[in-house]
Amino acid sequence: MRESEYIRRDYWAQADPTDVKSWVKTTKAYRKRFHEDVIGALPEPDMPPHPRARQVFATDAFTGYEVVLDVYPDVFAYGLLLVPNDVKPGDKRPVVVCQHGLEGRPTDVADPSVVEPYYKLFACRLAERGYVTFAPQNPYIGEDKFRVLQRMANPLGLSLFSFIIRQHQRILEFLKALPYVDGKKMAFYGLSYGGKTAVRVPAVLEDYCLSICSGDFNEWIWKNASTRAPMSYMRTGEYEMFEFDLGMTFNYAEMSYLICPRPFMVERGHWDGVGIDEWVSYEYAKTRYRYDLLGLADCTEIEYFNGPHEIHAVGTFAFLEKHLRGG
Repeated sequence: MRESEYIRRDYWAQADPTDVKSWVKTTKAYRKRFHEDVIGALPEPDMPPHPRARQVFATDAFTGYEVVLDVYPDVFAYGLLLVPNDVKPGDKRPVVVCQHGLEGRPTDVADPSVVEPYYKLFACRLAERGYVTFAPQNPYIGEDKFRVLQRMANPLGLSLFSFIIRQHQRILEFLKALPYVDGKKMAFYGLSYGGKTAVRVPAVLEDYCLSICSGDFNEWIWKNASTRAPMSYMRTGEYEMFEFDLGMTFNYAEMSYLICPRPFMVERGHWDGVGIDEWVSYEYAKTRYRYDLLGLADCTEIEYFNGPHEIHAVGTFAFLEKHLRGG
């Protein structure tokens, strides 16, 4: 656990930080290894998405639709699409994909009739600000059922995120095809297990132009392996959490390196029990260092706030405004 940081440093020796162009070129191989060797890459979907949608609610500010997309036979992507009512012909709006956490539903973040204290209906709040939002259903739901899926996938060199990546790939294809979407401005914002998604999926799928990790960014190796820290996964029932060879290859800072030079932000509540500020700060300092040395200091931020495991929706909303609308 203590030595892995130095092994990762050697592992990343072939990434050239001379300038942004060199960084992008030399990290392609790391992105491929991360997808294929750590996450586990499924074949590209070879069937049409066959999108199906129906309106499920409407407010004065936006209209909500359920959307289903085919990925593989018997595997689909599902979510709630919120479209601002003031979209005019020819408009091209930025998109924010808003991701729930463990045992969550798209309705937790995107249904205006839901009362939920932690997500603060952030997909709705962003739609009210004029963004198109999409809230996917990720498969970490059903108590032990998805953990069994993870354990069945592991001997095949796969993981839960093998499926999630292909689902999000299809979602991005669908969003990019909508006439009112700016396909170059599709961002990701997730809390908790959605925060895990925020460092893994945009690290692979470069169509995400920006990513925000809320309530999850951490010194991930320590959190997985410590037998002393009370928030370690060695002490919880989340036995599916361990991923192949991360200690030697990709901690959270290194995952953010795969997002760089795209904008990346961390949202951290002081009372959030998933970690402690010292660990989060230690790991994020490596992210900040990398962006700074590439001349990209304006493209990464961390916001601490006096609160628990929740969407804060203050600095992150300003970050989205800055990078998606330049305001």
